Amino acid sequence: MAKEVTGFLKIQVKGGQANPAPPIGPALGSKGLNIMQFCKEFNARTQDKMGQVLPVVITIYSDKSFDFVIKTPPVAVLIKEAVKIQTGSAEPNRKKVGKLTWEQVRKIAEIKMPDLNCYTIESAMSMVAGAARSMGVTIEGPKPF
Repeated sequence: MAKEVTGFLKIQVKGGQANPAPPIGPALGSKGLNIMQFCKEFNARTQDKMGQVLPVVITIYSDKSFDFVIKTPPVAVLIKEAVKIQTGSAEPNRKKVGKLTWEQVRKIAEIKMPDLNCYTIESAMSMVAGAARSMGVTIEGPKPF
């Protein structure tokens, strides 16, 4: 018989670096989950993504057990890595902080494609381009589509 789902929990954790300190400990502890079990499982599954920020969706069951799904890194984090900046612009319409090419936008869109609600790579590229614009990053060249 299937377990009864009592809730979901969404947190962002750096790959391979989960520990019981905040924000993980208090978030899981308030739901009555085994914090160390989550940390060990998460670190084992994300050893290859060391240091990357990864969103995690934890499904909580009535018997205090859990499952979790690891998503791809947020678009903003991928853009910051591609442009090599620490933060986006405080005034994206006036102060630009970096430049991307459409080839870089395509690579980011291909990475994020499983988690986006679009069917074509062109629509995913448009979503990534919009996120870049809102961070103050310009995209060079004409649209390839």
